[in-house]
Amino acid sequence: MIAQRSHPRLWLLLAGTVLTLLLSVTVHGDARAETPRPDAPTRGLTAPVVVPSFWNSERRLERPDAADLPKELRIVTSDDYPPFNFLSAEGVLTGFNVDLARAICAELQVACAIQAVAFDSLMEAIEQGRADAALAGLVATPGNRAGLDFSERYLGTPARFVARKGQAPADAVPETIASKRIAVVSRTAHEAYLRSFFNEAAIRPYPDLKSAQTALRNGDVDLLFGDGITLALWLNGADSAGCCVFAGGAFTESRFFGEGFAVAVKAGNDKLRHAIDYALQRIWEKGVYTDLYLRWFPIGFY
Repeated sequence: MIAQRSHPRLWLLLAGTVLTLLLSVTVHGDARAETPRPDAPTRGLTAPVVVPSFWNSERRLERPDAADLPKELRIVTSDDYPPFNFLSAEGVLTGFNVDLARAICAELQVACAIQAVAFDSLMEAIEQGRADAALAGLVATPGNRAGLDFSERYLGTPARFVARKGQAPADAVPETIASKRIAVVSRTAHEAYLRSFFNEAAIRPYPDLKSAQTALRNGDVDLLFGDGITLALWLNGADSAGCCVFAGGAFTESRFFGEGFAVAVKAGNDKLRHAIDYALQRIWEKGVYTDLYLRWFPIGFY
């Protein structure tokens, strides 16, 4: 069994299922851009960054008993998934997931041993007892749940619209972009979503993301729709040449875009899973999560 990572592969993994679904049923309801509350300050950025929250502040989780926790929490991740987990120029394992793992250990007051393994070996490391948890952009798919249990999600994988600077619509809803030309990668969950909720627009499928990005940059289309994380990294990188900005809010329909990232533990290890849930909520409440998000995602994807 191979674990699945939701970014950058999630929309490819979901595409077949979603396209089949669209052929067999009619999807009802409106396309809605969901924007979490803006709890984060701007921190000197040119535009406010909305930091997502997946925790109910009114829900009080019980602090885990230290006797139920290992003295050292062994966490595995991968090293090929920037900016989540990767090797720095100095060869040091770093990234958002790595910092979040350390924050979990600190909140639980246990030592932290973080090791990089091949992504396809993450589940095996947990199942064979060589690691207690995996924090590497894992998705709690039905297949993965056969051998693992998962914490509550700590990050979603929303979809976003991108437009050229100065040409972004005030809001990205079906009524306002019905006349727009929209680039999207063909045969993905993002194309399926557009054809379900934005079918009055001129949808332009492209064979890969780079082609779609080039079309937007060159003005061949008005908008690009795709994975928000991937697009945020593109906007913040040299390849975009500063051409474009996000338009509208985040689309978070889990049936199309998945449930998001979660921490994996061995199936049946409820004590550790509950402890990680507790730590994640406390990390959010203390503002540590916000600091990490702003550090690693200067262009937020929500």
